[in-house]
Amino acid sequence: MQMFFRKATVFILSFCMFLGPWIGKTFCGEDAFFETWDASQPYTETYAVSLEKPADRDFIVLNLADIQMTNDEALGEMGEAVRENTDRMIKELKPDLITLSGDNAWGDYAYVKLIRMIDSYGIPWAPVMGNHDGQGCPSEFWCAYNLSKAKNCLFRFGPADMGYGNYIINITSGGDILHTLFMMDTHSYIEEDGINGPASEDNYDHLWTNQFDWYRWGVEGIRQLAGHPVESTVIMHIPVYEYKTAWEEATGISEWTYSAGSAPFIGEYADTSFGVRHEYGGWSPQSNGFFDLMKTLGSTKNVIVGHDHVSDYSIVYQGIRLTYAVKDGPGCYWEPAMNGCTTLSVNDAGQGSVAHHFYEYPEA
Repeated sequence: MQMFFRKATVFILSFCMFLGPWIGKTFCGEDAFFETWDASQPYTETYAVSLEKPADRDFIVLNLADIQMTNDEALGEMGEAVRENTDRMIKELKPDLITLSGDNAWGDYAYVKLIRMIDSYGIPWAPVMGNHDGQGCPSEFWCAYNLSKAKNCLFRFGPADMGYGNYIINITSGGDILHTLFMMDTHSYIEEDGINGPASEDNYDHLWTNQFDWYRWGVEGIRQLAGHPVESTVIMHIPVYEYKTAWEEATGISEWTYSAGSAPFIGEYADTSFGVRHEYGGWSPQSNGFFDLMKTLGSTKNVIVGHDHVSDYSIVYQGIRLTYAVKDGPGCYWEPAMNGCTTLSVNDAGQGSVAHHFYEYPEA
């Protein structure tokens, strides 16, 4: 009986959340929710959301990766366990911002529960889309719309023709920009040949050329507005191809096997790297040039991704730390020893540092 009422409640909520995007899309058109943008327009102070850093401590960004529960899981014992799991992390780490690095939920009921759960903490939160967001839901637009309407969610649709949810968050100190977060959509599978490789249902997509232009515009515009270079972090779902080459260089192992996935780091990487690689990796079939763009512009020092549930390695590669976020809960697949979250701490100088936090899952 309890399960019946639980499902009935979420069904009603899901139905109500369905009506908003349906009405908006029917009468306004989907394009109305995206911003008009081109690289010639000036970057202004009001373009991004700003969050003020506490004066007496670091600004804490807590990232939750690949929660990815199905409707049945979200409505059952797993939903309650994931809530307990997440409650504990929020309570202990006391974040100023919660980010989600994609594959947030698998189904409409699950999306309703996820949004209500994260919004209930009363903390600003900011998700990006993963390749599975939208599956089991009316559409990816439906997911994006409901994220944008949540009380504490900072999600924005962003510029048109770049996917769902490319937006900027500035962490400030005394109103001055201290550190920037670029939230970017890496899409799903490659639909036509391009910079990410040949079209295929087996090839993961990544950022598109117009997203490169938008990122460059943001980095340069923020530098001009601040009057100095501003360190930034990119949060997205699918890793850049350089996650593969970074691992190979940092371990000296070119062919991956599970047993080699916990290999020690060598040389210059030994003291600055941590984590394991327990799956091959879901990057695109080739480098798309975004990593080189980040190096050239010199702003981004951290990239945080999800996507691969049982890899959590973090390597400083050619001046940029590439980090797999720790997965929150058992949705889809996982390893119980790799349950938890990842934080980005921003200090008074605007420098970001990454750490993993592991927790025993409530029902492990």
